[in-house]
Amino acid sequence: MKNKKIKIEDLSVIYENGDGVRNIYMDVYEGEILTLLGPSGCGKTTILRAIGGFNKATDGKIIIDEEDITKLPPEKRPTSMVFQSYNLWPHMSVYENLAFGLKLRKIDPKIIKKEIDEMLVLLKMKGFEDKYPTQLSGGQAQRIAIARSLLLKPTVLLLDEPFSALDAKIRVQMREELKRIQAELNISIAFVTHDQEEAISLSHRIVVMDKGKIAQIGTPA
Repeated sequence: MKNKKIKIEDLSVIYENGDGVRNIYMDVYEGEILTLLGPSGCGKTTILRAIGGFNKATDGKIIIDEEDITKLPPEKRPTSMVFQSYNLWPHMSVYENLAFGLKLRKIDPKIIKKEIDEMLVLLKMKGFEDKYPTQLSGGQAQRIAIARSLLLKPTVLLLDEPFSALDAKIRVQMREELKRIQAELNISIAFVTHDQEEAISLSHRIVVMDKGKIAQIGTPA
């Protein structure tokens, strides 16, 4: 039996208008891609943002590696989130974008360079260090956004519809890339999508959401 990386117990996140999610129980295992699947407004991003610390839990617990992180701010959590819109700094080169979070952690510049080089090789982006985000295609920009998150060595990588802005062919390539990277690093991933095909091709397990509740959890099969 694999270790549980995330354990969510009776989580509710209720917005002022009464929308949100209620009584969510779910786990993410070590080395697993778990996908939250469902239509817009069903609560999947709400759960992901709660794990990342961007949404406050109204009730319940979020436990990562047996530590209760429910009350911790995002920067104190062992998670890293990749958004739909890449969020790369336009005035910084690819290298500077990747180094930013590591510099904040006061890591030795030599180690930063080594880790960025290795990450660019892993993501097949070597040679792009000096380019700026405006010089990248959508798929390349999203790869750099994922690389930036992975460099922070999160226990769990959170991905919120990261490929939805890409065209169909690149989307399929990026899914394969993500599966390869995930297998190489054996990292746990929580992934949000409304695309059924994406969920089935990518995930070890899928959580089907419906109106703020979990309808079903299981393997793609």
